[in-house]
Amino acid sequence: MSWPFLRLYILVLLYFSANAILNVIIPLQGAYLGASSTTIGLIMGAYMFTTMFFRPWAGKMIQTYGPIKILRLILVINGLALVLYTFTGLGGYLIARILQGISTAFFSMALQIGIIDALPEKDRSQGISYYSLFSYIPGIIGPVLALAIWQAGGMHYFTVVLIGIAVCTGVFGYTAKMEKNKEKPQPATEPIGQSFNMWDSFGQLVKNPLLFRCSMLMLSASVVFGAVTTFIPLYASQVPSGNAGVYLMLQAGTVVLARIVLRKRIPSDGKWHSPFMMATMLLLAVAAQCVSFSVSGGIVFFYIGAVLMGMAQAILYPTLTTYLSFVLPLMNRNVLMGLFIATADLGISLGGVVMGPVADLSSYSFMYMICAILGALMILFAYERRKVATEQQ
Repeated sequence: MSWPFLRLYILVLLYFSANAILNVIIPLQGAYLGASSTTIGLIMGAYMFTTMFFRPWAGKMIQTYGPIKILRLILVINGLALVLYTFTGLGGYLIARILQGISTAFFSMALQIGIIDALPEKDRSQGISYYSLFSYIPGIIGPVLALAIWQAGGMHYFTVVLIGIAVCTGVFGYTAKMEKNKEKPQPATEPIGQSFNMWDSFGQLVKNPLLFRCSMLMLSASVVFGAVTTFIPLYASQVPSGNAGVYLMLQAGTVVLARIVLRKRIPSDGKWHSPFMMATMLLLAVAAQCVSFSVSGGIVFFYIGAVLMGMAQAILYPTLTTYLSFVLPLMNRNVLMGLFIATADLGISLGGVVMGPVADLSSYSFMYMICAILGALMILFAYERRKVATEQQ
């Protein structure tokens, strides 16, 4: 929490503030314009699908050119995307989501790789936890602000807020600095003609059992997170006295609080902790089932689901990211970490793209029950992970 790191965390907070607002405004505006859940899911999912696609290239380019040079270019592209939202309709939203997806792929990789490279191993999990924490702080206020903008009926407020965020993020980002930990070993320079093949890296998702298991857990959980982000603004109206802003605020607030309270409990030893991961996936499954049942059970289950979902979200990502930062080969770590994070992006995208048609054909409640079943299946997958990890160590 020294000033150089705190400045990076504040930059993360500013960058993700726009998303906290857009995640509510886009579904509401889409429904207002007559779009189906499938169409809304495609627009929302385009963001993370694009992010997923560019993650591995982001990791390789950052490894080659350094995080700061990449970061400054990306902040310009992000600013253009935010401005595009202010004067276009659904078609423009899709283009803006794609531009934002490209920006986020490079932004988050630059920040996380910079943090990992700058911190000693014993503090690595706390650094990743703080990064993730500050990315969720906007989710406490953003949804409520978005609903206030929507209910006020004046999209000019929306324009002012987005342009303000774009300018502040760009100005603050250009002053950020990242320095490597000089005590840590650096990857050896690749011999000429033996550079790491980007396309071959995709095969590591299957060939490397450690990466495969972590990626499957992250992918499945992210489908649930994506379904919540995309459709809660629409589902909340079906829950008696339900409020999407309160739900999203509770979930984000729980993430932030859990990250602060549990930051030293996130494993940072390079070992797989099977009971810890199984309990996390159980939290996720119960959270999704509470959300599903709330349409008949009431707002108590709705908001309990928000809290449990936030706890699962707070634990899962930093735990898996920190674990992989230890067990992946140092030479190709950045690219492989990009692949792992890409599975999280793909899951969030699928949460909108795949679950949208499910909701259209059945109901939002049934769709969230499917999410709960998916989370429950991953409890078994987390247990199997322990056997693989033991063999590898």
